[in-house]
Amino acid sequence: MATPPVAPASASATAEQAFRAFDRRAAQPGVRAYPFDPSHTRFGFELRTRWGQRVQGQFPVYDGVALFLPDGRRQVRIRLAAGAIDVAGSERYAAIARSEAFFDAEHYPDIEFVSEPHDDLLTREGGLLQGVLRMHGTTRAETFVVAPALCDRAGQDCDAIASGSVDRSHYGIAGMRLVLSDRVRFTMRVRLDGPAR
Repeated sequence: MATPPVAPASASATAEQAFRAFDRRAAQPGVRAYPFDPSHTRFGFELRTRWGQRVQGQFPVYDGVALFLPDGRRQVRIRLAAGAIDVAGSERYAAIARSEAFFDAEHYPDIEFVSEPHDDLLTREGGLLQGVLRMHGTTRAETFVVAPALCDRAGQDCDAIASGSVDRSHYGIAGMRLVLSDRVRFTMRVRLDGPAR
């Protein structure tokens, strides 16, 4: 059996630095931190079976924060609880998703993403949101697509919407390969609450 490709050690180390840099930036003077509004924010994922059917799930337990930086840029960090995954209301499918065959929530309870600092233009006009994803014990650079805003202040007066697909084999998630495709599509609709500080 072929070994799943993983990020080179140097790339992984650089990716881990992104999480530490976010924490340092969040503590700097003049940075405003906005938590996510749970009444509007939603995170989900989607896989396809080898027969073209879609399997959709949700991450009902999460936390996250958006930083508004003094230079006008923004940065987000998201943490999803793999152990709370819900799959189309089916406990059987949810148990499979949480199991060692897939996200392995017992050993890797969180899926985390931190974006690179980006200009507000991305939030308003849409485009590519680059950042680092940590999942199943592996950290890699990934890119998500932000949809054009439906209001003047996306994420505040209306949802900020983004999505993107990753190859689960890159993260060592090799279970059920005969049934499910390699691509996992993540979706997010984010609305911010009032500033945390």
